[in-house]
This record gives sequence, structure tokens and C-alpha cells, in this order.
Amino acid sequence: MTDEPFSVEVTISAPVGEVWNALRDPEQIRRWHGWHFDGLDKEIEAIYRQDVVESAAEHRLEVQGGDRFELADLGGRTRLRITRAPRGGNPDWDAYYDDISEGWVTFAHQLRFALERHPGADRRTVFLSGRASTPVLQAAGLAAVAGLPAGSPYELAAPTGETLTGEVWFRSARQLGLTVDGWGDGLLVAAQNPVSPAAPGGAAMMVLTAYGLGNEEFAALEARWNAWWERHFPAEPDGQAG
Repeated sequence: MTDEPFSVEVTISAPVGEVWNALRDPEQIRRWHGWHFDGLDKEIEAIYRQDVVESAAEHRLEVQGGDRFELADLGGRTRLRITRAPRGGNPDWDAYYDDISEGWVTFAHQLRFALERHPGADRRTVFLSGRASTPVLQAAGLAAVAGLPAGSPYELAAPTGETLTGEVWFRSARQLGLTVDGWGDGLLVAAQNPVSPAAPGGAAMMVLTAYGLGNEEFAALEARWNAWWERHFPAEPDGQAG
């Protein structure tokens, strides 16, 4: 059975050539795609380099599975649209259709953030995932700002004991993105992923991105968020990143 394919669209304050390069150069992709783990370089190669169909002239890219990236030149800004292949073509892909769709939402907003706020800069990330016994926005104390429009300033007490300040970066049906001043103008993405074969009750996920923190400062950030997460969200059997 097929239905209307999922799509996500963002407008990036960067020229179309810069956005295209950020989709084609593996070194640049590492600065925004997902989060760091041992297999990140292989994942980038598999998604963005192997068996892809690209048109540099039209700024269009089709990756494995038929998902399509299209860039539109808006005169100094760029509209990125990611369109999923329809369901029904491959049962193995269909089983994880919603999870993959949510991944593209995260990645699109990470790309925009990297190009607009930290062009050419390396990052550090913390990835947290587990079974969603409690809605992640509620557990993390983020529900109070979830209704604010993008661009709104916020200040809240995080469950780790720190005060977070910044602005709402994006809001989608299942995700919330917040910039975080104290993480070197970093980014917090929280997602309530749908039910899937890997998570029959649904899953919670966070990606924390930091810039310019020293080793000890980043280690402390990682430790306090991991400790809090482990108390609230049991780990999934397969913690593979996406």
C-alpha cells in the first residue's frame, strides 16, 4: 500500500552553493548530520555517497531508498526540501518509515543550524535514546516552552540542575529544538519517536550539540545528562545511531 510521502522543508540563510557543498562534502556533513559515534563516517558514506543520483546543476540529490533532496535558490538564502520515497516499495524500509522520517527532520534543522550559526566549525555531541515511558518534553521540563514560536527567547531550569537560555530553533509535530547559550551557542533537540518494531511503545531521543567547550567542561555536560537520562529512559537493546 502507498500513501502521500513524508516531506520536511527548511529555509537556510546561506547561498545555495554553500548548502549544496554541505550535502556533498563528507567533512562538512560530519558537522551537522546526526551525532558522533564510531560508525558515523561509514553512515555518511552509505547515505550520501553510495548509489546516489545527483544533479549538481539542479542541486538535486536522490539517496538510497529513493529519498530526495532538492535545493531552491532564494537569492542568498536556500530552501531545502527532503521528500521521502512513498511507502510500499520495500517492506524492510516501511517498518522504519516513521523513524527515518523523524531522522530527516532532525538532520534538516541541524544542517540549518550549522550553516547559519557555526559555519565551518566542528562540534561535540551527546546522543540519548530509550523507551518512552514518559513524554520526553515533560520529563525534561521542556513542555513549558514547546508552544512558543520559533525565534522566541526562553529560560528554563533543566532537570540536570543547570539553567538553559537561548531561543526556540524549531518545532515540529514530534520534535523541539532549542539553542543553548551555555553550550557555546549549542543546540538541544528532543524527539518523541513513534512506535516501531525496535520500540513497540515508542521511543524518546535527545541530541545535544556543543561548541567550544573544553574537555572537562564537555565531559561534565555529557555525564550529567547521561545520569539523568538513565534514571528516566531505559536503554533500547540496539543503541545504534542514525
